Amino acid sequence: MIRLRKRSITDEASLIAAIRKGSEKAMSALYERYAAKMMGVCRRYLPMPEAEDAFIEGFQRVFQHIEQYKGEGSFEGWMRRIFVNHCLQYLRSKSRLLSVETEETEAVADELHVAGDVLAQLQEEYLMELLERLPKGYRTVFNLYAIEGFTHAEIAGMLNISEGTSKSQLAKARKMLQTWITEEAQCSRTNIL
Repeated sequence: MIRLRKRSITDEASLIAAIRKGSEKAMSALYERYAAKMMGVCRRYLPMPEAEDAFIEGFQRVFQHIEQYKGEGSFEGWMRRIFVNHCLQYLRSKSRLLSVETEETEAVADELHVAGDVLAQLQEEYLMELLERLPKGYRTVFNLYAIEGFTHAEIAGMLNISEGTSKSQLAKARKMLQTWITEEAQCSRTNIL
């Protein structure tokens, strides 16, 4: 007699349907599938341990609002938006968002001018530490623009700042990151010699 194994929930549509029916196993599977990526999102916006709190709360929101996912676009993108919005809400509620108005309204500086091989040598954890060192406003704008792909007009609306401020904070964040990465690369070369 052949025993059939109970089919594991692997495809995304089945997983979502099972969560909507209240399956804890499906919730656990979704968590396992996306935990690392969503923690990365939270860590880009918030320092530890706030990032951990936002991470847990973000998953709670995903499970609470999963009925709102209409199947349009990627589910991961829908989840990411929930996590980003929650992190921004967390920053606003804690009065942590630095939004210094400046008169700089010039175009955004070019992408970080750092050699690809230098960037490749840096470990992900170090890059996360660099992002955490940025002032909160700079970090938030950098993440929204460079990583999440929002426009300056969208960022201005989300953060209640001017487009010029968004551009300025992005340029300053890039400059700080470029400086730190260059310094790290120079230190590494010096230590090798």
